[in-house]
Amino acid sequence: MNKTSKEELFRSVPVPRALASMAIPTIISQLINLIYNVVDTFFIGRTGNSYMVASVTVAFSVFMMTIAMGNLFGIGGGSLLARLMGQGRTEDARKVSAFSFYGAIAISLAYSLLIGLFLDPILRVLGASEATMDYARQYLWMTVILGTLPVVLSAVCGHLLRNAGYSRQASLGLSGGGILNIALDPLFMFVLLPSGWEVFGAALATLLSNIAACVYMLVMVKKVSGTAPLSMSLSQARAIRPEDRKGVFAVGVPSALLNALFDVANVFLNALMAAHGDLALAAIGIVMKTERLPNAVNIGICQGMLPIVAYNFSSGDRERMESVIRFARRIGLAISLFSILFFQLCAAPICRFFMSTSGSHAEQALETIAFATTFLRIRSFASPVQFMNFHSSYCLQAMGDGRDTLLHSVVRQLVFYIPFMFLFDRLFGVTGLVCAVIAGEGCGAVFALWLLRRWLKKLEK
Repeated sequence: MNKTSKEELFRSVPVPRALASMAIPTIISQLINLIYNVVDTFFIGRTGNSYMVASVTVAFSVFMMTIAMGNLFGIGGGSLLARLMGQGRTEDARKVSAFSFYGAIAISLAYSLLIGLFLDPILRVLGASEATMDYARQYLWMTVILGTLPVVLSAVCGHLLRNAGYSRQASLGLSGGGILNIALDPLFMFVLLPSGWEVFGAALATLLSNIAACVYMLVMVKKVSGTAPLSMSLSQARAIRPEDRKGVFAVGVPSALLNALFDVANVFLNALMAAHGDLALAAIGIVMKTERLPNAVNIGICQGMLPIVAYNFSSGDRERMESVIRFARRIGLAISLFSILFFQLCAAPICRFFMSTSGSHAEQALETIAFATTFLRIRSFASPVQFMNFHSSYCLQAMGDGRDTLLHSVVRQLVFYIPFMFLFDRLFGVTGLVCAVIAGEGCGAVFALWLLRRWLKKLEK
């Protein structure tokens, strides 16, 4: 598909078809990446060792922080790139993509160094016990200290490709990495490495698959750079206009903070849950992986929506922009409501899928499954309001409203969700702690809708 047809996709193709063209490959990519993240927990659960599962729960928050760094230059640079395309400023868009590429490298290396220097203190703060510390340390050495660069670079290249109109190519790279990880997990965990090294094997499989995905993304960006406004040139990165560099950070920092605060909230959740025992901690780890199913679909919808909204915002076609926003909202809410019904009916077999009840750890595994089943049924009711938070935030990012995106990120997690955790945990114990997500995300969604409607009214005026 050439440049003209890419712009037609943003500008004139009917909204349902345009959103499907951008969102479906992204949803597939999100789901495959969800599967490979879940596969780690699944295969580790085959050991029946709840302490191994709990260790990955502790370590996963540190690993997921890499997604926030990917959003800093991926969504920050990608959103601006789409808006520059809408204005016809192709050369400036190339400079933005090059700046985002080298910014991703710099922040990845800094994060790896930080985690490497303070690994053990970080794990203790996150709730690692003596029984889980060694496993968590193994996981983070592979996936974060050695693995941050390929993860962040893949994410940034994927966002840039998607916002330039190459959603299918971006999704193929991320999906391919996920499929490779699924294949490598059992090979390293149960064939090549001895018993007791299952966590290390899962982490090594993740590292190698992310490296493979990163190589594919780099090749693809290079391949399409002749026709798309994408570049990996250091000289073009240095030549970015100051106002465009500011534009990357204006949206990228709030987007990164949105993900970072989400992970910080999970850190608090893990720490509070650890006070109720390693089995409860292992259970919430299973639930947080499982509930990402509807979230993965809805984030795919929002990421597919973002470049179309950004392009039409810059080109001045407000009617088409708002049509895309409304259509994406209806689809996402329908998926969220269906997911509630699905988890109410299927919570128990889903949770049993993650834990083996045979062997010496059977009693612990059964207790973990019981916890997880209850937790999943409760937390599923947060799915619609979680989607509304994602949807409103992505709309604000697409229109370059970094200030309100930042405000929403802070208020959603620090004013609502985290305080609700402490309050509900104190009042109602472990069940209250699980319920806090419904109250926190619900209040955050109301606030996000108010911010979005206020911004759209400003545009009308």
